[in-house]
Formats: sequence, C-alpha cells, structure tokens
Amino acid sequence: VQLQASGGGLVQAGGSLRLACSASGRISSINVMGWYRQAPGKQRELVATISGDGTTNYADSVKGRFTISRDNAKNTVYLEMNSLKSEDSSIYYCNAYIRVLFRSNEYWGQGTQVTVSS
Repeated sequence: VQLQASGGGLVQAGGSLRLACSASGRISSINVMGWYRQAPGKQRELVATISGDGTTNYADSVKGRFTISRDNAKNTVYLEMNSLKSEDSSIYYCNAYIRVLFRSNEYWGQGTQVTVSS
C-alpha cells in the first residue's frame, strides 16, 4: 500500500492551494484519512481528518480556511486551503488507516511542501 501526495507549491499570502493524496495497493477498505504538517524545528501537527462516513475534524488554526474531503471511489483525500498565511508554510503529509484483508495499519505519504510568501 502506498500514499502519493501532490499539489504543494509556492503561493502568496491570501492565495489558495489544493492538495491531493491517493492510496494504491491491495486495499480492502480505508477508515480515517487526514493531513498533518511539520514545519522545520517543530513537531508534526494535525491539520484535518475525515472519517469513512464523512465526519471531519480540523485544527483550530485552519478552521474556516481549509476543507478536507474524500472520494472513496478513488481512494483519495483532498485538502482545499484558502486564505493561506505564512504560518501555513510547512511540509504536508497525508495519513490513512487502511485495511488490507483482516489487518488495519497506519500509512503516511511522502510529504508535499507548501510555501506561503508574505
């Protein structure tokens, strides 16, 4: 099983970016999917998660600006980021709990860089 993230880049403050992360491999089902971020010298922090039934959870710092969604048919999770701030600059990692046959494991994507210039 692999998670492949895409969509990062350089954007001006106030701008928008959309991240995507697709899971591939011998997947039986996917439970929670989410996005985390880690800036240099800081711990990795939760950005947003979405459960299989569509229930979402956001960090306070991104509420009202970011939207997480998923396409279960494509095994893909998205993160729409609006009104970006310089403090949103970070490496963004996708995360998913994926069941392969009778075993569920946590998987991480490779990370995608988001840089917001002020």
